[in-house]
Amino acid sequence: MIDLKLLREHPETVKKAVVDKRAKVDVDAVIKLDAERRRLSMEIEEIQRQRNEAAKAKDVERGRAVKADLAKKEEQLKAVETELAPLALLLPNIPSEDTPVGPDESGNVTVRTVGKPTEFAFAPKDHVALGEALGIIDIDRASEVAGTRFAYLIGDLVLLQYALVRFAFSVLTDKVALEKIIAEKKLAVPPTPFVPVVPPLMIRPEVMQRMARLEPRDERYHIPSDDVYLIGSAEHTLGPLHMDQTLKEADLPRRYFAFTPAFRREAGSYGKDTRGILRVHQFDKIEMESFSLPENSRAEQDFFVAIQEHLMSSLGIPYRVVQVCTGDMGGPDARQIDIEAWMPGQGRYRETHTADLMTDYQARRLNTRFRRTSGGNEFAHMNDATVLAIGRVLIAIMENYQQADGTIRIPEILVPHMDGKKVIS
Repeated sequence: MIDLKLLREHPETVKKAVVDKRAKVDVDAVIKLDAERRRLSMEIEEIQRQRNEAAKAKDVERGRAVKADLAKKEEQLKAVETELAPLALLLPNIPSEDTPVGPDESGNVTVRTVGKPTEFAFAPKDHVALGEALGIIDIDRASEVAGTRFAYLIGDLVLLQYALVRFAFSVLTDKVALEKIIAEKKLAVPPTPFVPVVPPLMIRPEVMQRMARLEPRDERYHIPSDDVYLIGSAEHTLGPLHMDQTLKEADLPRRYFAFTPAFRREAGSYGKDTRGILRVHQFDKIEMESFSLPENSRAEQDFFVAIQEHLMSSLGIPYRVVQVCTGDMGGPDARQIDIEAWMPGQGRYRETHTADLMTDYQARRLNTRFRRTSGGNEFAHMNDATVLAIGRVLIAIMENYQQADGTIRIPEILVPHMDGKKVIS
């Protein structure tokens, strides 16, 4: 959530963010309730002072009257806070100054393009045709077993998936590799390695709400018997790692990553990408999360994007970096950067990575703070980002590395992780 002090001092900034992000919240109602809450709080403080005076003076009659007045005011305050709290949670984060304003993905801006679309001396196939011919993808049987938007990955494609995982792990946990990425991009961040985590795949709704990721609920898989949700990304349970904790300034940044399944109902994508493994209900993903000092969080996001670009460049996949506009970004995000890989089978770029800077928006809801060495507590800043959306990167490899005979070359960087295997045939 945002600091309501910002709303009081700069209401037009918040109102613009609500409009630009297409959020549905009555800002004026929040302002009115916040003012009423503050008024009642001040009145309660004054009544408590009067109660203390009455107690010192041993004025029993006055003490009873003040006590009754205090109970009345406290009940009014409780009612106002009950009404204010859910509305305040609906206020979105304020977009960064460089975030483009736009209604939807049509307003996103390409920052740079790396590599040229792969050219072939033959008509390239998409990943479904390649995978079915090689016996490494079975969508029909998965549909019989689980329904639509599921797939079996088989044989060498599974080996390729875990080669990707091992490659990513080798970068994220290696201080020297991170130092090289930082030096190459001229970033001012420490090369603190990421700590691997195996997080829960389920999350309680109240914690998901504190992460500001519960909505839209129709995209989530809910288990009513236990009132928990399946995570849609590892960030959902990595983010609360330091919920209701106060960290030390010297311990920041704290960086984590996790390789997990992710579950999404794709309720809002009826008819889109129904063929193949691009948009499915269950997929595997490596996600990274960090907690940093406020003054370093923007550089931390740039570092996350640099890691994403390093992985894509090492894999030899053409891609472009896109700055996401206000109407296409999430409510908690202050700044969002996407990477889109070239998919020859579709003849266009498709999203494979995202990097979200939340500033203190999530930390404020999670009550994740840090103590300055000089004294005083502040809310940490949080970043999360995709390391690899495995299924989509598999598609990019299959389609960009296909050969005329229907086989698929293995990117050179992954060959050591494939026990020397160089071709899927």
